[in-house]
Parts: sequence; C-alpha cells; structure tokens
Amino acid sequence: MIAAHQKREGDGATPTGIYPIRRIWYRPDRVQMPPVNFPVHEVTLSDGWCDDPAHVEYNQHVKLPFAASHESLWRDDHRYDVIVVLGHNDAPVVPNMGSCIFFHIAEENYKPTEGCVGISMPDMMKLLPQISADTKMQINSERMSQ
Repeated sequence: MIAAHQKREGDGATPTGIYPIRRIWYRPDRVQMPPVNFPVHEVTLSDGWCDDPAHVEYNQHVKLPFAASHESLWRDDHRYDVIVVLGHNDAPVVPNMGSCIFFHIAEENYKPTEGCVGISMPDMMKLLPQISADTKMQINSERMSQ
C-alpha cells in the first residue's frame, strides 16, 4: 500500500489522516451483520459511487445505471461485502482529490487496494460493533509498506 499526504484521483495511494465514519454498507445476501451502534445500509445492484472528477456527484453515492465513471458497490468478489465509508474529500468535495476511500474486506493475500484500507472479514466483524458516531479512522504512513 502506498500512502499519500496529498491524495489524487487514480494515484492508487491511501490518503493519510484522520477520517470520520460516514456510512456502513453490507451485502445482505452474503453477510449477517452483528449488532452495531451505527446506521447500516443494504447494498443493492443499483448502488454505485461516482469517481468522475468532472461530475457534480463526484465522490458520492449514486444509483445505477449512471452515465459517468463510477464503481459498482455490488461486486462479484468479496471486497465490498462490508464497506465502511470514510469521510475523505467529502466536506467539501474537491475534484481530483480522491474518491471511493473505503474500509472494506481485504483479499485473502492482502493484495494492495487502489487507495482503500482492507481487513479480513473476521476482524471486520469484531470491529463493526465498536463503531459509533464518534469513531474516526487514523491512517498513518509509518505503518504502510509497498
């Protein structure tokens, strides 16, 4: 994982900093959510996230089909079975400063993400009940390596 103090769209880097938790999404067909103290949303086939810096809905949840560039939140792999949306570049949204920065399920071999933070499903299930409206994620470059 590559850390960046100044995240740019498409650079593959994870932005360093302290980020609030904005939303939690999960795939109801794959995941039984533990009791949590935070609102959760079920991912559907029509959920996406805009990653087009030129679009007015950049770095926001969108409904599919969607003409501009976006990520589908309903994936064939298991990365987005649980998605914790981090408050990166959202208050306000600045074009080209990075989108879709999520805390989600890692691949089995912990293959690097394209800027997100990945964790195993068992560890995610342990952490979810601890998330509250006051929870923030701190991402430090000192602990990251390529």
